[in-house]
Amino acid sequence: MAPQATVLEAGTLAAAVRLAAGAAGLRLILLDLKMPGAVGYSGIALLHAECPGVPILVISSADGANAAEEARAFGAIGFLRKDSDLGAIEAALARILNAGPASSAAKRPAPPPTPEAPEEQVRHTVAQLTATQLKVLLAVLEGKLNKQIAHDLTMSEATVKAHMTAIMRKLDVRNRTQAALVARSLGLDLKH
Repeated sequence: MAPQATVLEAGTLAAAVRLAAGAAGLRLILLDLKMPGAVGYSGIALLHAECPGVPILVISSADGANAAEEARAFGAIGFLRKDSDLGAIEAALARILNAGPASSAAKRPAPPPTPEAPEEQVRHTVAQLTATQLKVLLAVLEGKLNKQIAHDLTMSEATVKAHMTAIMRKLDVRNRTQAALVARSLGLDLKH
């Protein structure tokens, strides 16, 4: 399929983000929703924000009829169950790798909201957050204070506040509790 391919393997979401951010010529990310450090669909959203032009294929044992739809909403190009036939996995990989680099549609502005799909609109907005904004939002979901987030992400408290302001503006909420509730309602913190 890709005999000259270099495979980068990560045991945690944090390691995957570091590898993906530093890898030149990255053509595909295979991701398990249950990877250590990932909660719900946060791994997809974070990797999509970090590498918007790289397709993400989720291969997971996640249950639920909506798992594939939710994965796509947060930036994945496809979803396969771990118990999929090897031929189906190989075919999906070949299709994605032969499609070439992801289109610039990966970071296009959100379409105007429609009355039929407000939740989909918010998912799209969350998928458009920067990698740092997502890290801040995920830390808020964990109940961390700005001071703790600043320490964990090695930035100033003022920078964390600036990111929170941007997150709240993008999500159209008034405070960090509302931002956390929006993120939680979308499954960013669901256990699969």
